[in-house]
Amino acid sequence: MAPPISDAVVVDVLRRVDRLTAPLVRRLGRPPALPQAERDRWWAHRVSSVAAGASAVPRLAGKVADLLPLQNTVGSAVQALVVGGVAHEHGVDDEAERVSLLARVLLGRELPAERVRPLLARAPGAYADDVLGGREDRGAVRTLWRVARLLGRIDDTLDARPKGRLHHRALANLPVVGVVGGYAAEREGLRRAAAATAALLAGRDPAR
Repeated sequence: MAPPISDAVVVDVLRRVDRLTAPLVRRLGRPPALPQAERDRWWAHRVSSVAAGASAVPRLAGKVADLLPLQNTVGSAVQALVVGGVAHEHGVDDEAERVSLLARVLLGRELPAERVRPLLARAPGAYADDVLGGREDRGAVRTLWRVARLLGRIDDTLDARPKGRLHHRALANLPVVGVVGGYAAEREGLRRAAAATAALLAGRDPAR
């Protein structure tokens, strides 16, 4: 059995995820006229309708997709984008707080900002930017694939991410038509990720 992934490794990966997705969150920014009450829902639905398709594509392989890291990492990459979008709506500018949100929503891991902050400095063994990609501007698809590669480093922790409805996940186990169930499951997972982020920012217990 592999040793548990340390907080230092999780924070190092998630801070890079945050730095990669932040420019994309700004470029995708929702229509400015929306009232505050609808902004979280915009990230949950509008972005979901675009991005959930990408995260469902591995389901073309049906149950085989569960044997590969691709499904979890791509799905988690899109969810990270939604978490970042909702955090942006609530004016969360502190990097430690955003990394804490990613850890709690995607990994179900209690990492308060106070514990994250001292771990944000580069630690021995941290993944180098020249291997995983820097922060320069890039397209949405390329960004999500780089984020998925990053999350592959902590794939064992991603099973805790928000999931879709059970019957959609069951359909997703079938070859080819599994993409339909996969799309529905990932879209629901993104809605739950947005709702969980908003709940945490409001000081409530997120419902999964």
